[in-house]
Amino acid sequence: MKTLFSTAAAMLLLATPLAAQQTSQTAIANFVSKDGKANGRAALTDADKGVLIEVDVSDLPPGTWVAFHVHESGKCDHTDGHKAAGAHFNPTEVEHGFLSVTGPHAGDMPNQYVGQDGVMRAQVFNAFVSLDETDNGIRGRALMVHARADDNRSQPAGDAGDRLACAVIE
Repeated sequence: MKTLFSTAAAMLLLATPLAAQQTSQTAIANFVSKDGKANGRAALTDADKGVLIEVDVSDLPPGTWVAFHVHESGKCDHTDGHKAAGAHFNPTEVEHGFLSVTGPHAGDMPNQYVGQDGVMRAQVFNAFVSLDETDNGIRGRALMVHARADDNRSQPAGDAGDRLACAVIE
C-alpha cells in the first residue's frame, strides 16, 4: 500500500505543473451580440507557431460570409456597437488584408461561413499571434465577427461592416 500511495503522490506532483502549463496555454472567449445577448464561445489554444481558435457563434445572418478578426482592446460594449474593442490588432503597424502589399495585420483572419442555421462554426489557426507573448499576445484582447466578408484590401479594416459579435479573450 505504501508503494501505491508513493506512486500516486508522485504522479500528482508531476501532473500539477503540467496542469498549470496547460491553463496558461489556453483561453476562453464568450461572445456577446450587438443586442447584448450571449451568443457563442471560442476556445483558444497556444501552439508553437500561433493560436488555434475553435469558434461557435449563433444569431448571425444565415448563409453568408463574415469577417473574423482580433481587435486591439478587450472591451465588448454592445451599447456602442462594440466600437470599444478598437481597431484590428496590429502590433507591427502594417496595412490591413491578406492581399495588401505590406499586410496582413496580426488580427486579420480568413472570412468564415455562417450556415443556414445562423451559426458560424470554425477552426482558425492564426500564425501571427500567441496567447501571452508580450509583442503579439492576444489574451485580454477581443475576437470580433463582422456583418460582411472582409475584402482583404480596403484600409484600414477590409470594409467588413457592422460588428455583430464580440468576445474578450480571457
